[in-house]
Amino acid sequence: MSNLLILSRGMRKILSENEFTPEFCSWVYSCRDQFSAVGGWGHKFTADKARQYAVSKKLPYIALEDGFLRSVCLGRDGEQPLSLVVDPVGIYYDASRSSQLERWLEFGEWEQAELLFRAKKVRLQLVVERLSKYNHAPEKKLWADEAECVLVVDQTYGDMSVVGAMATEASFQEMLQAALAENPQAQIIVKTHPDVVAGHRTGYLGQIPKHPRIEVLTEDVNPWSVFDGVQKVYTVSSLMGFEALLAGKTVRCFGMPFYAGWGLTEDALACERRTRKCSLDEVFAAAYLKYARYVDPISGKACEIERIIDLLSDRRRHWLQVQGPAFCSDVSPWKKKFLPSFISCSRKDVTFTGKADKAIERAKKANGRWVLWASRETEQLRQKAENAHVPMIRVEDAFLRSVGLGSDLTRPWSLVLDDQGIYYDSSRPSRLETLLRETDFSGPLLERAERVREQIVSAGLTKYNVGAQRAYGVDAGDRKIILVPGQVEDDASILRGSPVVSQNLELLERVRKKRPYAFIIYKPHPDVLVGNRRGNVPAEQARQFADEIITDVSMDLLLSVADEVHTMTSLTGFEALLRGKQVTCYGLPFYAGWGLTEDLLSCERRGRLLTLEQLVAGTLILYPTYVDPKTKQVCSVEDLLTWLQQHKEQPEGPPWKTRLIRFIQSRRQGGKSEKR
Repeated sequence: MSNLLILSRGMRKILSENEFTPEFCSWVYSCRDQFSAVGGWGHKFTADKARQYAVSKKLPYIALEDGFLRSVCLGRDGEQPLSLVVDPVGIYYDASRSSQLERWLEFGEWEQAELLFRAKKVRLQLVVERLSKYNHAPEKKLWADEAECVLVVDQTYGDMSVVGAMATEASFQEMLQAALAENPQAQIIVKTHPDVVAGHRTGYLGQIPKHPRIEVLTEDVNPWSVFDGVQKVYTVSSLMGFEALLAGKTVRCFGMPFYAGWGLTEDALACERRTRKCSLDEVFAAAYLKYARYVDPISGKACEIERIIDLLSDRRRHWLQVQGPAFCSDVSPWKKKFLPSFISCSRKDVTFTGKADKAIERAKKANGRWVLWASRETEQLRQKAENAHVPMIRVEDAFLRSVGLGSDLTRPWSLVLDDQGIYYDSSRPSRLETLLRETDFSGPLLERAERVREQIVSAGLTKYNVGAQRAYGVDAGDRKIILVPGQVEDDASILRGSPVVSQNLELLERVRKKRPYAFIIYKPHPDVLVGNRRGNVPAEQARQFADEIITDVSMDLLLSVADEVHTMTSLTGFEALLRGKQVTCYGLPFYAGWGLTEDLLSCERRGRLLTLEQLVAGTLILYPTYVDPKTKQVCSVEDLLTWLQQHKEQPEGPPWKTRLIRFIQSRRQGGKSEKR
């Protein structure tokens, strides 16, 4: 196995290049190195030098191009590709000659039943997630449901896929006229290319003629939003044509793209080499599963398309949440280091200000967002932001946070960003509550949620992943074992979510009254134990109601022996649901009110019964943002779970600043740490 010579400077920026081309040892960039083939960017003019060099040396030319699921943002904006196609025969968009993709489709013999079954499943998942080659554009309802609309797709001038599809500039005018003539009652929607919208390129249609039935769509919206409102799609060679097929639309082609000539489209041209009728799943399998190659940006290793679909879905949700400059108020110095990774795609778009008033004022002038830690919110500040029409983004730790306590200044690897409220405040809606109430959970998403739940349970993961992993057993006889997790009594989740029972001792008393014959285990909150927060219950008082007090055993081990969990609003209740335990809530945490818990309080807003998989999908996949500890990139929940599993035996521990503060507090109090 030898090397692949790359002469293009631009291609040197591609990361994990060896994973895209495992048939070669590595990419080399000098003709003085050893190599057995020459690679270039497709059949574009920029690759002419590479192709000519390959011919002169009588070596194979390998064409590389962006794959069909590339990234969130445009390649011209500098984002790394998540997929490439590698073709030793031709390139998919050049119908003037054969390509590896075309040969597969024409001669067959590669389509195993399992692959086509997988292709159908992946294709439907792609439709549900509404993913495209680029995924930066927002969703939007464009036209009334009863409107009759036909889409005409413009492309960027000089695009090699137009020349390669045996089309010309005249093909676009012919297409527009055909759309008008063949659909006399319809509104004709002309869609410009994202590169044109971004100002990088110009389009083929140029100046669109004024016509009462022609509407030019220059707004950058998700292609699937466009498909929602049209009945038929006209294209020369755009990938949108194939995505329209995935959306179930009739597609008319005025060039010969890779998906034309197989009986799926109405074609103005013909390709004599393409004689076979192919199903949509066959073309999808050949193009997206066999032809395109995928690399996981977190691990840097080759992966399958299913992984990229999950990651792109997560990154797209995050991208749409963090648009515009962010102005953050009252942020602790240690949080300033990690917060930008969560609230913006660029550090330069984040500004830290001292006070909330100043942040709101600057956000209004810059048409930006006001970002604050959820606990800093007040009714007065919220009203001020609303009056100034400034979007308000609340930030809080998510549910799989770290290996170590937040009160020890251990950096979180997951946060939630909420523009409606915050998940622990049941007095008003939050984005999580809205997601859980309104989301139409798809089959693939629920399957993913079940895998996430199984990974958490099998790895024994919790929010902080602290506590001894020593063997633990309890001799309760035939008594039911109930776990009561202590909480920080001045925590916002208690103040805003548990108006009736708000103290740990009161909770223990209530549980004993409700379960007089049970074996009750009380576990004080870790932050309370180390003296960082308020909520301590003296042991002699706790033992009036609890049979055992546990301080040094991990929550996962305690959950494994418990039959039930009784709590005010603790996340332990959610973690118990993940493990199939019965949960009783004395407050109204985010996971209550959906039919999965026994609730002493109610919330009319929720009003929907959820399955455990639906609760997990909303809470752990759709709501939080995760950042990979190694690459500092936005990642998936599965990525963080893997990292937590690898590191939970090695807690980060309090940083030196925290240890110094505790030492000073201890000296001031004569050796006793401060209880706050």
